[in-house]
Amino acid sequence: MAQQEFKIPEKQWAQVFDKHNGPIELKQIPVPKPGPDQILINIKYTGVCHTDLHAWKGDWPLDVKLPLVGGHEGAGVVVAVGELVKDIKVGDHAGIKWLNSSCGQCDFCMAVDEPLCQKAVLSGYTQDGTFQQYALANAGHAARIPKELPLDAMAPILCGGITVYKALKESHARPGDSVVITGAGGGLGTLALQYAKAMGFRTIAVDAGDEKAQLCTEKLGAEVFVDFTKDDVIAKIKEHTGGLGAHAVILLAVSEKPFQQATEYCRSRGSVVCVGLPPGAKISASVFNTVVRMLTIKGSYVGNRLDTQEAIDFFARGLISAPYKVAKLSDLPKVFEMMEKGEIAGRYVLDTTVSYPSRLSNSLLRRF
Repeated sequence: MAQQEFKIPEKQWAQVFDKHNGPIELKQIPVPKPGPDQILINIKYTGVCHTDLHAWKGDWPLDVKLPLVGGHEGAGVVVAVGELVKDIKVGDHAGIKWLNSSCGQCDFCMAVDEPLCQKAVLSGYTQDGTFQQYALANAGHAARIPKELPLDAMAPILCGGITVYKALKESHARPGDSVVITGAGGGLGTLALQYAKAMGFRTIAVDAGDEKAQLCTEKLGAEVFVDFTKDDVIAKIKEHTGGLGAHAVILLAVSEKPFQQATEYCRSRGSVVCVGLPPGAKISASVFNTVVRMLTIKGSYVGNRLDTQEAIDFFARGLISAPYKVAKLSDLPKVFEMMEKGEIAGRYVLDTTVSYPSRLSNSLLRRF
């Protein structure tokens, strides 16, 4: 069978910023050409993650490529491949993740912990990402997406889904265990609740607002919703868990306070898993209680290649359906504005084929 061919333009639309907190400009830039071990993906949809906001604001102590095209949740069609690429063909569907490539030779890469590689290339951070119509990915690290899966719904899985799935695995919770998800109504949290339910866990959602309460309990399977603006978080979680606390806590919040109180409602021998990255935040816990209650406090970053395919498989089997709304590539600055204000329940996915602003709402376009 002859390999499918695509006409690749010289120029494309992209959202670019030249400095942190500076203007984000929708403009035309050259379409990149793949290197020997790379593929070029025509991005059809790209999710917007809190990490993208951090990259624009310069919140983290990591060097950022400037000027930068952000984004790291891109799903699309492969339109060109490098000469060394054998297992991905033009016309295949593929995705770009946060981890674009790694060295493959260090201790971490050889132990299948490639996200910890010190030479890792990060999409939308150290390499131009997915807020553009054509983007590059290392063929070895690109996500393989079955063609029957919708690319708009697939986009949030490529970071959000993989990240929370990995965190739940790192918690070592077992089926039937209670798991607290903080930031449960956000982009990561709405996915975490579903993965947790699919993995057999009993979930407690922590967030604020009636809209998020309804979403978490009626749509996403949380047994109870704790509103941190109204409820005594520690007391309510302990009440729901027989006074012992939750077996695991997944910290997805973007403020510091949940990181300070998590050990207070985690049961003895439980795990507190840090995922969210509030700027400048610290986590604190009583050394005495941590020791005598045998608590585990750990971080979870992003998944490896196997985690990626497992997370996609959950989605492919119909167990995960991310709440999302489709906006346009040109709407990115407005999405960031809503994200900073905490006005987004679920996730926004940008359609890269349309480049003129639309009127946005934080109501969700869903396929429950």
